Amino acid sequence: MVRILIVGAGVAGHALAYWLGRHGFQPTVVERAPAIREGGYKLDIRGAAMEVIDRMELTDQIRKHSTGIRGASYVNGEGTRVASLPADVFGGRDDTVDVEIMRGELVRLLHESTQVDYLFGESVSAIRQHGDAVEVTFASGRARTFDLVVGADGLHSAVRALAFGAEDEFLRYLGYHCAVFTAPNHLGLDRWELLHAVPGKVVNVYGTQDSEDVKAAFFFSSPPLKYDHRDIAQQQRLLLDTYRGVGWEAPRLLSAMRDAPDFFFDSISQIRMPTWSSGRVALVGDAAYCPSPLSGQGTSLALVGAYILAGEMARASDHQQAFDRYATGMRQFVQDNQHIAESSGNGFVLPTRRQIWFRNQGLRMLPYLPWRRLVLRAATKEVDQAARAITLPDYGAGLRPQPHSGRRDHVPD
Repeated sequence: MVRILIVGAGVAGHALAYWLGRHGFQPTVVERAPAIREGGYKLDIRGAAMEVIDRMELTDQIRKHSTGIRGASYVNGEGTRVASLPADVFGGRDDTVDVEIMRGELVRLLHESTQVDYLFGESVSAIRQHGDAVEVTFASGRARTFDLVVGADGLHSAVRALAFGAEDEFLRYLGYHCAVFTAPNHLGLDRWELLHAVPGKVVNVYGTQDSEDVKAAFFFSSPPLKYDHRDIAQQQRLLLDTYRGVGWEAPRLLSAMRDAPDFFFDSISQIRMPTWSSGRVALVGDAAYCPSPLSGQGTSLALVGAYILAGEMARASDHQQAFDRYATGMRQFVQDNQHIAESSGNGFVLPTRRQIWFRNQGLRMLPYLPWRRLVLRAATKEVDQAARAITLPDYGAGLRPQPHSGRRDHVPD
């Protein structure tokens, strides 16, 4: 039996664990958090990624737990709605084909569908390859040997740093930062989204069908910022300083930030690498090719990448052949989807009040234009094409039922 360690229990890690299980492997998943992370923002599953979800037989469950958001409005400083759009127009998404779901819901559904071992509350501190094995040392001091290691541990991947080099070599900052957290629904939002824009900053609040609370999201442009990625208090102070003086509901939302159980803050960046494998170590998802939230395609790349990597590992004669085929199959798909983000931020976080006013007027008129569908198709053409710019191989012949031993979730003593 091939011993495979997956580092990271996000979308990519769970999806890879699922497909490796379907192919008869029994991987171990290690996750720094004490349990699956159920926070996060809303995300889209489109095109080829929905085909992966279909092959996982999770489509009905995914659709059942969609956000259900009906539309969105831009508001001014007094809270007056200056432009409103239905969800399909605002999101540029066909909800009969694609799905918008909260990240936490997707991770929970993927977790419940897997039958592999999870080791929570643990992280990797060292990786040493020797011969036909990889020796992994955990933060607890314990060491284990695996045949292969796959980093699915996100934008700031520890596996990537240990096996490929410093983050600065691969990270491409796109000029923005974002923060997301849960807050009380004092606005009474019912499956609706509100946005307030000032030069260089956006405040975004939305309520979904499965939650009594709302998600508060903050997006702003800035030069590169220096902060500790694990120091939440420092990140919250930075956000407070950035939004000082911003009106509407920003002060009230930020006052709820310290009590939020799921505060998230990070740069909006991409990962661009010449190779996604080094010996017996490989990367998948954001750790390998994060396209940034501006593309709207990070989840899709994670799902498709996990499917292809697991399939190639199942049918290749050795790990190097599998990793090479995985890279060949994914490279153009990744490039197409990363390209989307290059201009997206410029249309969302606007630098002047004049540009914000013109954008709002255009959005206000859009639902009444007879050619609005043509405008929408033109605006979403690039992302639609990129989301479908890959033909998924059929690895079905080698699929086996998942092991009957069941999932075991361990937390270190």
